[in-house]
Amino acid sequence: MPKDYPDHHDAELVLRLYELRRESTMRASRAAMASWFPKSYDEFAAIFKGDHPNNAAFRQVSGYWEMAYGMARHGVAHPEFLVENCTEGLFYFVRFERILEQYRASASPRAFRNTEWVVTNTEAGKETLAFYRKRLEKILTAV
Repeated sequence: MPKDYPDHHDAELVLRLYELRRESTMRASRAAMASWFPKSYDEFAAIFKGDHPNNAAFRQVSGYWEMAYGMARHGVAHPEFLVENCTEGLFYFVRFERILEQYRASASPRAFRNTEWVVTNTEAGKETLAFYRKRLEKILTAV
């Protein structure tokens, strides 16, 4: 059950998540994924193949954010507070949300459940996702 309000434990957790994002392997993975904008299901699915150059980076980044948002979903961290301070994972999610059901049906039925939970069950998630959808639209039309 989600907590009613954030406390110092939530602040410590958010700060620790920030520290982990600065770790060298994570930083390199985030940099590799910064310009990844799949335009089709096939482009999205390709990254799951072991020989894809960004396979490890995608797994690192998506696994990190699923773990972080799972803490909100399962009541370990205050959901609104976590999402207000950790939105980067939502910018990755918006890149493939339109093809997520197809991916779940063909490969992984539970994929990205935690991220999906925060974007549907928190005001910060809903607002941030709406902002990122517009941002993604601009990026994809510019390419």
